[in-house]
Amino acid sequence: MDDVAAMRVALAEAELSPLMGDVPVGAVVLCGDEVVAQAHNERELRSDPTAHAEILAIRAATASFGRFELGDCVLVVTLEPCAMCAGALLVAGLGRLVFAAFDPKAGACGSRYNLLADPRMGREIATSGGVLEQEASGQLSAFFASLRSRSPRDLPGPGI
Repeated sequence: MDDVAAMRVALAEAELSPLMGDVPVGAVVLCGDEVVAQAHNERELRSDPTAHAEILAIRAATASFGRFELGDCVLVVTLEPCAMCAGALLVAGLGRLVFAAFDPKAGACGSRYNLLADPRMGREIATSGGVLEQEASGQLSAFFASLRSRSPRDLPGPGI
């Protein structure tokens, strides 16, 4: 499965997040051509600030392999990972990262920070950004536009 096909899977996964009041972010972990895990943001559902799509997908992949080292795997995610998620990618020793939309406010893989290319982190992870960026940005824009159009009493709690 190439990066574009994998990103389409992640974009479909991201569509599930808004159903639970969360930002539409989807992630898949590939090992070879096989999707071994996929997840979407579940922070609101779980009342867990760490329930980002990337973290949940990594957890599912490591559980399926019975090991935390994912050097032979690729994470494909619809939004550039934040510092927390970038740290998890480094600890998991992920082989490569592919993301769609850049995040100039909190992106830690090239936009605001570049933790995956910082030699002080102990390892570097090859990164490709901008894959199907318009589609992912469209999902995010539509979600935030819908939030702005709602009454304040209808909005989910803090954290979005």
